[in-house]
Amino acid sequence: MKFSQVMATGGEWLRGDGPHHQIVVSSRVRLARNLRHRAFPGWAKKAERTQILELIKPRVEELPEMQDSFSEMLQDLSSLEKQVLVERHLISREHAAKGIGSAVVMNRKQTLSIMINEEDHLRMQSIRSGLQLRNAFKLVDKVDSTLEGKLDLAYDQRLGYLTACPTNVGTGMRASAMLHLPGLVLSDLINQVIQAVNKIGLAVRGLYGEGTEAMGNLFQISNQTTLGEKEDEIIARLTKVIETIIEKEHDARQVLIQKKSDTLSDQIGRAYGVLTFAHAMTSKEALNLLSIMKLAVDLGAFSEEHRLPIDQLFIETQPAHLQKTSQQKLNAEERDFLRAEIIRDRLKNFPKPDMDKVAREPDSTPPSAPQPNE
Repeated sequence: MKFSQVMATGGEWLRGDGPHHQIVVSSRVRLARNLRHRAFPGWAKKAERTQILELIKPRVEELPEMQDSFSEMLQDLSSLEKQVLVERHLISREHAAKGIGSAVVMNRKQTLSIMINEEDHLRMQSIRSGLQLRNAFKLVDKVDSTLEGKLDLAYDQRLGYLTACPTNVGTGMRASAMLHLPGLVLSDLINQVIQAVNKIGLAVRGLYGEGTEAMGNLFQISNQTTLGEKEDEIIARLTKVIETIIEKEHDARQVLIQKKSDTLSDQIGRAYGVLTFAHAMTSKEALNLLSIMKLAVDLGAFSEEHRLPIDQLFIETQPAHLQKTSQQKLNAEERDFLRAEIIRDRLKNFPKPDMDKVAREPDSTPPSAPQPNE
């Protein structure tokens, strides 16, 4: 699988058709693993990182889940290509900074991605659309079990899996969900929710993880501790919290419809007007306005068929995607003009938002829809 094929397909998790997809954009489970008696990547010299890579990469590529996979050494990818993978949440920002001795292998559906020699020798992640933490864990756990039979992993009977960062010791698992919470943001309730989540030991981060801004009303909620808890306990606890946040977001949207309909209409109308007519737009502005358009689809102001084009624009208007699509080096101003042009073209056949329909048909997705089987 070549990089051009990665660009040509949006990835299964970007389709926005999983459980609670109106609010939960994606669910991700990541496992950190290391080889026994080998220095962690941050301490290993270049020659040892290369040896570790040569030992791990063939085992990953021969996984049944990795047939016709995308498999590349980081040194063979351009900075732009690595940034595209970051924007799609397929590798971390830290991994994008790596070169010799590191690699990435991912499946065709872009639901399974394995980073080799990131902070740990292996960072395996499964990402699914909607609230599917259990299904995401099921896939990555299967891969982990297969690799454990082929590689000598660093495991301690008392502590669990040994990792470069002490906070990952134990299960080595980070489970997270990307939530779209415009209702709570517009109602000025988001800080209360974040504080409550932090108090129970979960982390709230921005669009690209730790230290990044929550643009587009998108927030990542994840577990912070892995020691002393079993994987299914972490998944169950995180799922319960997310279901509670989903209920609060639905409640906030109902309050907006019933008590602040003029404010809501103004927000949706402004987003529609600027996106369909603007000739220059920053990445942050685009994400924030597209967030309101996504909310408008959820509330019925636009029909369901308009959801996918908006979801796709969240990724396609990111800086690296714009540059890769244009096949030329663009400065920030040129990217802003190209971003606006792409958005105008994509939305040119969109009807005007029907706010009367919002009043008649408020969003009423139940807060505990069952998860589909694998």
